Amino acid sequence: MLMKHVMNSQLPLLRCANTCVLLASSPVFRRQKLLIRSLGSGIDYHNHNHSENMQRMRSVEADAESIIRAITPALDSTRHKGQAGKIAVIGGCREYTGAPYFAAISALKIGADLSHVFCTKDAATVIKSYSPELIVHPVLEESYSVREEDKKTTSSKVLAEVDKWLERFDCLVIGPGLGRDPFLLDCVSKIMRHARQSNIPIVIDGDGLFLVTDNIDLVSGYTLAVLTPNVNEYKRLVQKVLSSEVNDADATQQVLSLAKQIGGVTILKKGKSDLISDGDTVKSVTIYGSPRRCGGQGDILSGSVAVFLSWARQHILAAGPDSNLSLTNPAVLGCIAGSAMMRKAATLAFSNKKRSTVTGDIIECLGKSLEDICPAGSCSL
Repeated sequence: MLMKHVMNSQLPLLRCANTCVLLASSPVFRRQKLLIRSLGSGIDYHNHNHSENMQRMRSVEADAESIIRAITPALDSTRHKGQAGKIAVIGGCREYTGAPYFAAISALKIGADLSHVFCTKDAATVIKSYSPELIVHPVLEESYSVREEDKKTTSSKVLAEVDKWLERFDCLVIGPGLGRDPFLLDCVSKIMRHARQSNIPIVIDGDGLFLVTDNIDLVSGYTLAVLTPNVNEYKRLVQKVLSSEVNDADATQQVLSLAKQIGGVTILKKGKSDLISDGDTVKSVTIYGSPRRCGGQGDILSGSVAVFLSWARQHILAAGPDSNLSLTNPAVLGCIAGSAMMRKAATLAFSNKKRSTVTGDIIECLGKSLEDICPAGSCSL
């Protein structure tokens, strides 16, 4: 009788234990855990011990689709032009006109309302001919078109012209097709400093990374800066900042250390898997993209990240402290979303065009890729 009483008294505990085991193994429970980790739940986000643990951890695969659904604004009749984002690309010179176009038009295809390009006079007409959707400003100058005695005056004029527009933008993309002319890079350095003073997010790609690698102070300590290096650009950054070589065996720790050393900028290290770190956390995006490596995909990425970063900031500000994302870095969210969207569009384009896939094909797939995840009218805000 005693044994029977003991067994009966333990039945509720056994049933509870079985329920917990089943719950822990369910797909819904696992997805919830992954989402909490991906959104960076925020608990002790800036705690010292937490930072030490993060340095030792492996990268966490981000639940990119959940993030995209959370930060993408719904389309409805109450919204007006500009609320879905105003993006500006600083780039484009005599030799390079495709890259700034790809970045700017990608921002529009993702869902930004307005997209501007600030480029040299030689590039402006060409870029305008690609699409009437872009607002093109032929204000930048290269050394060959400016006399030495006029450089100071010309630089001031360029900066004043850009400043008239600067505070209207939700994010800047700096570097696509910029070139490496010393005078032009000096002007862009000043634009970056003004953007930083105005607390405007900046996504830096292409020749912008060449500029920043030689002038780390332009972004050091600026948490609204995003760097999107490819293999060679990342190698230069690591050599410059960490005085070491790229360590693929411990890539997670290295990208974490690099972001921390530059003062909390967000780094999106492009590769087979994209690694994203702001010095506190490391996320990865491993969604399969495309084996076709046509040029221009990095420009699509930079334009996409700019839009999602601006949406993430809007969402966090609108939702307030009660949001699951309130303690999450909007730059990290923007990188996760932009990386996933670029990869999904590349997959779709390649399924249609195979070896003949080019950058324009991927751009045309951005809209469908976003619609598949977040149908218009059904997402946040």
